[in-house]
Amino acid sequence: MENHSLFFLLLWLPWSFFILGDPQLLNSQTQALLQLKKHLEYPKQLDIWYDRRTMFCFLPPSSKVNISCEFHSVTELKIMGDKPSIEVTDFHGFPIPNQTLSVSFSMDSFVTTLTRLTSLKVLSLVSLGIWGPLPNKIHRLSSLECLDLSSNFLFGSIPPKVSTMVKIQTLVLDDNFFNDTVHVFDFTSNLTSLSLKNNKLKQGPLDFSSLTHLKVLDLSGNRLYSHLPTIPKGLIMVSLNRNSFNGEIPTQYTLLTHLQHLDISFNSLIRIPPASLFSFPNISSLNLASNMLSGSLGYYNLTCGNNLEFVDISDNRLTGSLPSCLNSESGNKVVNFSGNCLSIDHHHQHPLSYCRDEVHKDQSTQNANGLGVSISLIVGIVVIIVLLGIAFVIICRHYCHRRISEQHLLHKSVHENSATGFSSEILNNARYISETTKLGTQSLPPCRSFTLEELNQATNNFDNSAFLGEGSYGKLYKGRLEGGSQVAIRCLPTTKKYWIRNLKLRLDMLAKIRHPHLVAILGHCIEVKQDDGCVNRVFLVYEYIPNGNFRSYLSENCVGEVLNWSERLAVLIGVCKAVQFLHTGVIPGFFHNRLKTNNILLNEHRMAKLNDYGLSIISEETNNNCKVKGEDPKSWQMTRLEDDVYSFGLILLETMIGPSLAAKKEGTLRDELACLSKQEGRGRLMNPVVSATASQESISIVISITNKCIFPELWSRPSFEDILWNLQYAAQVQDQIVNKD
Repeated sequence: MENHSLFFLLLWLPWSFFILGDPQLLNSQTQALLQLKKHLEYPKQLDIWYDRRTMFCFLPPSSKVNISCEFHSVTELKIMGDKPSIEVTDFHGFPIPNQTLSVSFSMDSFVTTLTRLTSLKVLSLVSLGIWGPLPNKIHRLSSLECLDLSSNFLFGSIPPKVSTMVKIQTLVLDDNFFNDTVHVFDFTSNLTSLSLKNNKLKQGPLDFSSLTHLKVLDLSGNRLYSHLPTIPKGLIMVSLNRNSFNGEIPTQYTLLTHLQHLDISFNSLIRIPPASLFSFPNISSLNLASNMLSGSLGYYNLTCGNNLEFVDISDNRLTGSLPSCLNSESGNKVVNFSGNCLSIDHHHQHPLSYCRDEVHKDQSTQNANGLGVSISLIVGIVVIIVLLGIAFVIICRHYCHRRISEQHLLHKSVHENSATGFSSEILNNARYISETTKLGTQSLPPCRSFTLEELNQATNNFDNSAFLGEGSYGKLYKGRLEGGSQVAIRCLPTTKKYWIRNLKLRLDMLAKIRHPHLVAILGHCIEVKQDDGCVNRVFLVYEYIPNGNFRSYLSENCVGEVLNWSERLAVLIGVCKAVQFLHTGVIPGFFHNRLKTNNILLNEHRMAKLNDYGLSIISEETNNNCKVKGEDPKSWQMTRLEDDVYSFGLILLETMIGPSLAAKKEGTLRDELACLSKQEGRGRLMNPVVSATASQESISIVISITNKCIFPELWSRPSFEDILWNLQYAAQVQDQIVNKD
């Protein structure tokens, strides 16, 4: 009997490996894992994946790599890398050395290989430098229950077909660069946790009510706007902070009785928060800080839930007394309430008039936003019609005649099959909104190509007497054309090589821009080397602005009259309109414009005109072989608006303090801005002309928006639309004070 038992045991043991966890995966599974190692460019943590003989299912788990198997197939794959995206402050959609995988990495091929692991239930690929748009085919991993691709360099939109993954319970895409609208909320699955924090997502009203099993929702640190989203009643943790949500906290939020954690701080929410938020039976943490909430909490006779441990209502517009249940002496709760107008002594409260004024302004903003949505819809329809008209005109021009022959423009022929930075379709259909007819720029001549002989004649062969200065974009000369008109000529640096056809397309696109607060580009000249056909020199011809730059008017030592506060605000408003136009009035938008006070010129009427804008699209065009691999136009537009927002914040600060600002370190700038928020600090740091001519209310508005512009966290910085609104409001307040006097 014992011999029979031993026989059956020996017979069963080999089969048990196949039933409980086969030491040999299917060949297709093994090949897929080794191919993934190759896609990930052989990271050190995968050194133990030797070859096909590796016993993948029996490798010891670690904090970096873990594989689980069932029935000859991989069911769990976790890989932790050492390339966190949170260390990168600016991602353009191109590979970054030592941060992302190389230029040869293909996200599409990578996901195709992943889909061969058909039994995967858990997939976690974190901080691996994966970059590119997430392909729609990710939904082929139909067995997935948990997907975590956080801290990589994924951008574009979240593929809509993710919503068809009906088994998925946890979806984590944190700390990436997704920058499109969101389409993943039509789940009919058992999704319990959705985390998309620290991306660049943008969209209007959101509805999560169909996610009836959802317990955790984190959308913090994005660019989501409109009202707070509709959410299911069963949620336990909700983080919607650091977005642009506005309006009141919806009544529907008073029904979230299972809620334990709610963070809606750093938005633009208004009016008094519902009292029930404080009294939920399970609520332990409630953060409403840095909104525009107003009114008296004492009005409700507020009560707090027994589990409430942390409350933050700081930096709002709340008035009246602090409810007894939020008093720091009641229980063990941590309560932050500074920065309001509460009737509490010595707790950093504003005077009551401050909150009343701010509430009035906030209501005006809300009304303006509502009107803005309607106007945006109308403008969108008009723009589509204009685009169709422009496309028709371009097609007619293309087939009817050519303005300049390619042989006349270029000294050497160019291979038409070379790759370009932008597709010709994108460039030919590029939209630009010309404000010529309504804003008085119709006197400017159209852009044209200049010959080098014309420029030599205009500048007396670039004589030193014509030299105006030198900056990061090369030397600047003053010239006079044959017709007598004065121009400024920029000679771009020649340290970078350009592929000439692509450069010509970019220059033509840049030259189409017309705005009353932009220095117009009148033409360009491309000098080509005779030996290799590469560009030798590039010249841009601008309209000449006679009255110097803004920086020279900010100091008491300037030659002319120093600008007072009202005049400085007028310059700032003009520049802000120009940058907003560059970001949103043209497609593709022009970002990263290196905004500085010495790039802001003043004409004879002291109207501001921004110079040297948009040149980053030329400086990006580099390659040692005079050729450029194909670029995705959308990825070029990934350049972040926050660069210009931060730079404009420094311009605001320099306008208040003076030109000495330029050499100071970032930490010092923030310290000085903090000092400006206090009366004694203003007296010590503020430019004397500003102190003498600015009202306290007007300067306070500008200090507030400046602080937001140079905020360390990118997602907390305002849009140029917000900056413009604040500057115009500051000018209005200033005018009212001046008129009273």
